[in-house]
Formats: sequence, C-alpha cells, structure tokens
Amino acid sequence: MLRLPLIAAAIILTTIVLLPLQAVAVTLGLPMRRSLPVFYHRLVCALIGIRIHLRGIPAIDRPLLIVSNHVSWLDICVIGAIAPVVFIAKSDVANWPVFGWLARLQRSIFVDRQRRHKTAQVNAQIVRRLAEGDPVVLFAEGTSSDGNRVLPFRSALVGAAQDARIQDPNVQDTIVQEEWQQSPVFIQPTSIAAIAWQGLPLGRQFRPAVAWYGDLDLMPHLKDIIRLGAFDIVVTFGDPIAYGGALDRKSLAKALETTVRRMTSSALRGGLSGITSQRGEGGHSFRAEKSVDYREDRDQNGMPQAPECSDMRPRQVLHVEPRPESTSTRTA
Repeated sequence: MLRLPLIAAAIILTTIVLLPLQAVAVTLGLPMRRSLPVFYHRLVCALIGIRIHLRGIPAIDRPLLIVSNHVSWLDICVIGAIAPVVFIAKSDVANWPVFGWLARLQRSIFVDRQRRHKTAQVNAQIVRRLAEGDPVVLFAEGTSSDGNRVLPFRSALVGAAQDARIQDPNVQDTIVQEEWQQSPVFIQPTSIAAIAWQGLPLGRQFRPAVAWYGDLDLMPHLKDIIRLGAFDIVVTFGDPIAYGGALDRKSLAKALETTVRRMTSSALRGGLSGITSQRGEGGHSFRAEKSVDYREDRDQNGMPQAPECSDMRPRQVLHVEPRPESTSTRTA
C-alpha cells in the first residue's frame, strides 16, 4: 500500500531538484542539458522498477534520426535513459501541467498535426537539432498502440530526413553547405516492446496494461504503472541506414515500418530468453544483449530486417481487465 505514495514522492522530489538545474543548462547552452535528462530518466525507471533490455546499440553516426514505434509514455523514460535524445511530440503536450515543462526542458519539438502548412517549419526545427548533433526520436505511427502490434507509419515527418540534406542552418559557408548536402542522414529503426511483469511473460491479453493508448487518462495510468512496477522492456536498435535521398518519403516510411514491425515481433516472441543481466548506471539494471547483426538480411529496399526468434507461449499472469483498442493520437 505504501509503494505508490513513496515512489510518487521520490519522483516529485527528484523533479523539483533537477528541473531548475536543467532550466539553467538549457538557457546557457551547457553540455549538462544533454546528460541531465538521461540521469533523470534512469532514476525514474529505477524508482518505478522498469528493467531495460537492449538489443543493439544507439548509432554514433550523425546526423541521426531514430524512428520508433510507440506504446506508452514510458517510451520517453526508456529511450531517454539509454541515450541523450530529443523527442518529437504532439503540440498539446507543451500545454500540459508539469509534463509540458519537462518536455520543453528536454528541448522537444512540438508538432501540430492539424496545421499541415506548418510541416516545413517543424521540419526546420528537426533539421536544426540534427545539425547540432542531437539524435532526434520520431514515433512514426503518430499515435500509441496497445503494445501487441505496430501501426502504419506516417510519412510526413520522415520528410525531415530529406530536408536535413538540403541545408545546415548553423553554417553560412557555401563549401560547407555543399559538403553537408552530399553527406547522408542516418536513420536508425528502433523497436520498443513490453515483454514481462515481475519476471513472468506478458501475454497478448495483458500486454495492453503497460500501454497508454486510446482515450486513457494519463494520471490513472501513471498510478497503475507505479503500483504494479517491475516491467521488462526490450529496446531493439537496428543498423542505421545511410539515407542519401534515393527513396521518396512514403517508400522510406514503409520500409522503416516493416523493419520495426519485424523487430517488435521478434522481441515479443523471444521474451526474456537469451538475455543476460548487466548492471547499468542510474541505479537500475540494463540487460544488454549481444548486438543484433542485420547486415546479412535486408529487404528489396536495402532496409535491415530482424532475425526470426523461437516462439514462446504467452502466459496470462497480470490480472487486469484488457482495454479496448483505439488509435487516438498521443504523439506526433
């Protein structure tokens, strides 16, 4: 009974202490503006009891666009705990109490999907972040799913990869601009999958308990996650693709969608088998696997594909009511 108030109090206290430090770091452009959010997300994951299992690693290539599926608000904490990144979020998030401040202090890029004429302006912000060396995370479904599937990717913001090759907004030198235009933008397909609770596999029926989707309210879901705790999340990083503009954005989005769907399916079916524990920084356990090699298996568009994993029977271990499916927009 005490778990919920104690963990909530610890998260609130941590936020109160670190939020002003991040505000100063962002205002002054200090390097800490990138590292402090990583520390914060790792601490939040540790307090809640989220165990992160890695397959592959974030790319070191720049400029880097990370394209992922989206299951829950937990995705922010999980990816944010792995590497210093910038997120693309729905414009409504900017106006949320507390969470909007946190999103702004992580230098998130806000997208208003109702104003398509501003897509170019948003892409310009993405390009600026990429040019500054920040990996940008795009949840390409444009919404969150129930955790059992990957929804179709939307191609509009994937166009930022094309725009990023046109001009680096940070330099005026013509020669440097020409070199930038000739350089590829790296796109890394990434998968997020919830696979277990309390060390036991999550079945299809109960996996939506982790997901925040449809018309679910944030605060009740946040309380449920803190109360239940001890979820295992697999994050799979595919090989980065050096995008040189050969594919149009719709073909690119479809190819990325196919890759992420296969990686997600692989993680859900593979479960905890074959994962070795490794104590990570920030007070919680990163369970890192050997990097997955996708180079030998590519589709007709040259996109990396996830290898097949042995099947595993899901066991119904989490006694909560399954939620109805919906595709209401949560993020961009």
